[in-house]
Amino acid sequence: MLLHPAIISLVTGSLLVSGMLLYASYYGLKIIRKWNLLSGSEVQLGLERRTYLISTLMINAMAFQLLSLFLFIYTADRMAPLFVGAMCAAGTLKVNIWGYPTLLLKIINWLLAGIWLILNYTDNRGYDYPLIRKKYAALLFMAPLMLVETAAQAAYFLQMQPAVITSCCGTLFTSDAEGVTAGIVGLPKTPVEIAFYGGMFLTLAVGVIYCIKGKLGYPYALLSLFASVISAVALISFISLYFYELPTHHCPFCILQKEYGFVGYPLYFALLGGAVTGVGGAMIMPFRGRKSLAEVIPRIQRGLAVISVSCFALFSMIVVAGIALSNLRLR
Repeated sequence: MLLHPAIISLVTGSLLVSGMLLYASYYGLKIIRKWNLLSGSEVQLGLERRTYLISTLMINAMAFQLLSLFLFIYTADRMAPLFVGAMCAAGTLKVNIWGYPTLLLKIINWLLAGIWLILNYTDNRGYDYPLIRKKYAALLFMAPLMLVETAAQAAYFLQMQPAVITSCCGTLFTSDAEGVTAGIVGLPKTPVEIAFYGGMFLTLAVGVIYCIKGKLGYPYALLSLFASVISAVALISFISLYFYELPTHHCPFCILQKEYGFVGYPLYFALLGGAVTGVGGAMIMPFRGRKSLAEVIPRIQRGLAVISVSCFALFSMIVVAGIALSNLRLR
């Protein structure tokens, strides 16, 4: 394994998060089985004290999980000069079989961590902790995925060999390559543009209604997911071309570099942030009937909707500005 400060931080942090998850899962099982707020038993009092500690640990663990995705991508990008053939994170992630699976797991766990934080925040606003079993059940579902991510990340770093000749993004993101990326690059531009602009406009329009009237929460959640997916496809298909000012450069990682003003970081953060807050609002919708949350959840949902719409609006503005200021014209 290459001894790099960021690698050490990622591995150490992931191990700590895994330890916290195992600890929280152990007591989570007890809470799911034995929690009874009406009971004054010693067991209940012990669980109540324990849940404060676990909640604090998990907030910090999930916050690290949110940060670790971008730190992982940044680290992979910064290590590109160490491998023959790598020009950016695309090549570094290809040095062994664990790079891209680790990235995919980190994206999935990023979304799950964000939703869990929303669930935990909502539960803490209720005077009787009405969602405590739900959030610990969710934690038990997330724990295996995060543990697998920790193992995959460790395998990725441990099996790094500087002598390996890897692929550059120019060969990975072309229509001649294999896999999903080749299919995306080969998509006709016009339908992708229509889907992107139309989908984003509809998402923002429904989001504004959701913010103002508190209605259409479920449709907005679906649209936010669609907008995130189609935006990621559009980034590879045609948006990135304008930032690079090259009609054949489809890499989604080079825009994270200094040469392009690190514009990829706000773009990806906006996409993920818009998706997780859009879906998070729908996840707590079924609990509006709980007495302790009847007035709390609508306020939380409105706040989440504002954040989600703002994220998608930010993404759209950066894209439109990048296309407008680019010297590249595809037509």
